[in-house]
Amino acid sequence: MSDELGPGNGAQAGHAQDCFGVEVVAKPPLDQGVGLGDLLIKGHHLPRQLGRHLATAAFPTTPDGYHRLLEWLRAHGEVRAVGVEGTGAYGSELARFLRTNEVTVVDMDRPDRKARRANGNSDSVDAYAPATAVLSGRANGRPKTRDGIVEAIRSLRVVRHLAIKSRTQTINQIRTLIVSAPAEVRERLRRLPIYHLIAQLARSRLGADLADPICAVRTALRRLARRYQHLTEEIAEADAELEPLIAQAAPGLVELVGVGTETAAQLLITAGDNPDRLKSEASVAHLCGASPISASSGRTNRHRLNRGGGRQANHALRTIASCGCATTPAHGSMSRDARPKARQRRTSSAASNASLRARSTST
Repeated sequence: MSDELGPGNGAQAGHAQDCFGVEVVAKPPLDQGVGLGDLLIKGHHLPRQLGRHLATAAFPTTPDGYHRLLEWLRAHGEVRAVGVEGTGAYGSELARFLRTNEVTVVDMDRPDRKARRANGNSDSVDAYAPATAVLSGRANGRPKTRDGIVEAIRSLRVVRHLAIKSRTQTINQIRTLIVSAPAEVRERLRRLPIYHLIAQLARSRLGADLADPICAVRTALRRLARRYQHLTEEIAEADAELEPLIAQAAPGLVELVGVGTETAAQLLITAGDNPDRLKSEASVAHLCGASPISASSGRTNRHRLNRGGGRQANHALRTIASCGCATTPAHGSMSRDARPKARQRRTSSAASNASLRARSTST
């Protein structure tokens, strides 16, 4: 079964469809060699009917539609697991509903592009692919529960991130307007630091004639400056709301060197409200894109950087490492001791390169 609500399936970005398609695939009765994670539906069929398509249906994305969906699924057999696409977006409410009704939810990746090109694209095809993936055991990921304090942190952080992005765009627009403004305005503002620039523009007086370019640019700059101030206040309010929540969710995390409110929030969001789904440090590193990937061939044994995983979590780890190296005395002393040796190596390397160039020129 698959929740077909993504933009790639006919929905506009940011808006869910009115219904989703469901596929049910047959599974033989349980035996000792079958685990719960390998099941979609346990139907009363012979083993030779494994993977047979049973039924297709569509249900509205409403609470009533979810109840009708679950009744329809149980009418075909005992529901053991359901594969849902977009458990962090359009399928989040469906995943919550199924977990509430004690149905195991398996997080699904997007459909394989090669299979899509070969089989075409439709709601029925896209729903059948996750069903077979759960049935065969290829898909066994546990989705985030999204029902605790980490989900509250994520919601508040979304607004904070948007405010920071808007504030950056605002100050960039202010700088652009100053560059292209008449000299009478530009020369008074171009060398001011941001704090004094915003304060001066926000309390500036407006002219009476907006047809005058000088008056118009002053009006635009004043509005942008006040927008900048409003966004700064909004970011400060978000920080004040996030700090106690992060301290409550992970009190030991924020006490580590180099970990601040922003990086701690990102790591919590990446792990989710059920961090027990991450079995080891290696799985956390893989989730954050910090685990090396084998790139060996023949007698060459090497690894490369992992370009997958959560890039925001990877950036948070890099920020923590950079701050730790800069603030920890041990790291600082090591870097100071290494500087003369590095400078000596660069000097000797430059001298050898210069001698090689002189020899080549003389020959």
